[in-house]
Amino acid sequence: MKLSLNPNAPDRRLLDESRRTRAMTWIMAIMLFLTVLAGALGLGMFAATAQLDRQLAGRLTIQIVEPNAAVRDGEAAAIRAAVSKLPGVVRAQDVDRQRLAELLKPWLGDTGLDPDLPMPAMIDVETRGGNTTAVEQAARAIVPGARIDRHAQWLSPVRSFMTTMSWLAVGLMLLIATATAAVVLLAARSGLDTHRDTIDVLHMLGSTDVQIARLFQRRIAFDTLLGGLLGTGAALGLVWFLQSRMALVGSEMLSGVALQQRDWFLLLLLPLGFALLATFAARGTVLRALGRTL
Repeated sequence: MKLSLNPNAPDRRLLDESRRTRAMTWIMAIMLFLTVLAGALGLGMFAATAQLDRQLAGRLTIQIVEPNAAVRDGEAAAIRAAVSKLPGVVRAQDVDRQRLAELLKPWLGDTGLDPDLPMPAMIDVETRGGNTTAVEQAARAIVPGARIDRHAQWLSPVRSFMTTMSWLAVGLMLLIATATAAVVLLAARSGLDTHRDTIDVLHMLGSTDVQIARLFQRRIAFDTLLGGLLGTGAALGLVWFLQSRMALVGSEMLSGVALQQRDWFLLLLLPLGFALLATFAARGTVLRALGRTL
């Protein structure tokens, strides 16, 4: 005799329908809490890296080291005029001496404001499309000894660190997903042992392995989804709080770590993804175990 397909049939119910708190639910809540935090870190770092690339691409600084102030200023004006005429150059501007003095103040103090102190002339250049070769050639054609500093080059260690953190977050998410699958396997096997007598009776009544597997996968999917929503809600609240605190810092680089609307949407999909993962893992485990039993 097959099991009935009406809504109250045994294969439509969830195993162990008591209202007591389930350890499985809280385990999944912790798993999703950690996963969402790792995902937020990864998405934030990827966004910050992309913003850093956009800001630094095609930006460089030309330094003219010349003790004679008149010669130095003339060379700087010639380079600025030549560079400004190049196609693709958005901006070519002298760095103010007052600003240079403020940058050197931790080392030189007020001495940096001395007009007799030889200080290199610096020109900030921003190009469109990241093509800086023409700018370098034009600058060195006028002043062969000019120093060219690409912003992307001296900030490459920062970018490498941010990229490493991004992929570390991805690795943590994969590791937690693997651990979640392992927990589901243990829970499914434990459920099989607990309900062994019930399963034998269902087999004698004509239930198939697939119908029995549905009982376990529904129970585990429900626990995973419930725990995932709890963990995700707590994690998103923490991420929102940290993001609001970073906004108060006023750092341009930290502002790039902020999550966009699509990032929040992707994080909200994680509970559903973990529920599907747990469902398929439980189904496969139960079917394999029942197949070996018969």
